[in-house]
Amino acid sequence: MKPLIARTLQACVILVLVTGCAVGPDYVRPEIDIAETWSESIDSRLSTDPAEYGSWWTVFEDPVLEQLVQIASKDNLPVQIAAVRILEARAALGISRGLRFPQQQQLAGTVARVRLSENGPNVAIADQAFSSYAIGFDAAWELDVWGRLRRGVEAADADYGRALAGYDDTLVTVTAETARAYILLRTFEARLRLAQENVAIQNETLRIAQVRFENGAVTELDVTQSRALLRDTEALIPSLETGVRQTKHAISTLIGQAPSQLGELLQQKRSIPSAPAEIAVGVPIDLLRRRPDVRMAELQAAAQSARIGIAKSDLYPRFSLFGSIGFATSSDGGVQSNNADAGDLFSSDSIRYTVGPTFSWPIFNYGRLRNNVRVQDARFQQAALNYQNTVLEAAREVEDALTAYLRSQTRVGYLADSVGDARRSVELALVQYRQGSTTYQRVLDTQRFLVRQEDQLAGTRGDVALNLVATYKALGGGWETGLSEGAQQ
Repeated sequence: MKPLIARTLQACVILVLVTGCAVGPDYVRPEIDIAETWSESIDSRLSTDPAEYGSWWTVFEDPVLEQLVQIASKDNLPVQIAAVRILEARAALGISRGLRFPQQQQLAGTVARVRLSENGPNVAIADQAFSSYAIGFDAAWELDVWGRLRRGVEAADADYGRALAGYDDTLVTVTAETARAYILLRTFEARLRLAQENVAIQNETLRIAQVRFENGAVTELDVTQSRALLRDTEALIPSLETGVRQTKHAISTLIGQAPSQLGELLQQKRSIPSAPAEIAVGVPIDLLRRRPDVRMAELQAAAQSARIGIAKSDLYPRFSLFGSIGFATSSDGGVQSNNADAGDLFSSDSIRYTVGPTFSWPIFNYGRLRNNVRVQDARFQQAALNYQNTVLEAAREVEDALTAYLRSQTRVGYLADSVGDARRSVELALVQYRQGSTTYQRVLDTQRFLVRQEDQLAGTRGDVALNLVATYKALGGGWETGLSEGAQQ
């Protein structure tokens, strides 16, 4: 017994000494080509200084928006789903780590009554009826000689990181969508107020045309044209009211509440959130750290790199240690069972054990196994290319958002001047119409133009805020709320 145990221990030591080898590639971040600065960075309204975007929505200085984002970051259902995925990935990582220790550890016991067939091929066995008792401990440990289990831990750890990044990415999206819906709501409300104001102006104009027609100063054409313009403007109101209602419904879904639960939160009338005069956008390389979807893409590549090592380890033999020790006895067997019974179960004569190393090597499966290595390698190449593409797409999204933000600000300036002149034109046209020095067509044209320009100005002011939201989302802001850090603990 002792020489066998000694040889077994010697074999174990040798195997443990070589377990430092891990086949397969060690992950290296794929190379990417990214610009040093943004193409719009020469604009004075942008700053390349580093900035924290953890609470970027506060730049709008709107307490209602801040409250909505705070609620959405906690109660939004997709955010909660992403948090549960973290728990799943953490548990899977724990399983992978546990596989590096003895994979089988069990205590087992049996009590059985055995009756052998008298007609079976067991005529040499004298004890054909007996009771069997056994209890023991079994263990088996696959030694991680080629790093298969360690690569499994690497893959699971990367998957866990992906779950964390996925949670962060969901927060970025939900935060941006909440701000976007709120800005749309305020834009619809502003457009609705302007439409109602223009309806009031056109009602007054219609009254003037009616009076002049009754006094014989103008024909009925002025009245019908005035009424047609009024009805056209009034037709804008139902669609704008629909936009207000539907946007409120979208906000309620984002914050995880029924529309009826919004209560007084959105009852207060507020203007369209305005953007600050200057924003900090950092440099493109910051996207590698800030964008959760970029981190997800890289971690996917890292996990797949580890799976190449797992596949390669299948090309080599697996070494394991096994052992079983326990007690076994029987009774009712007469002298052939050494007159033992259940009371002798824990006696020294009832000890049984088995211990030793094993190995297995699928030597006739190399075609399948080598092709599996190629499959895993091809998947890694796809993941690496997807990571590079994700970085490029992230940079494009920032560039597009910055361009739209800056150009919409410029457009607001032009439209504001146009609206000012349009209002003055309406005033002058009405004065001249009352004096009879101009036709009613001039009044119609100026009022129609005013309605269009005011609506465009309100919509463009909303676009400025929306494009700033898109910029912060593209920069990867909005996930540093403390919840992600708590999920990692």
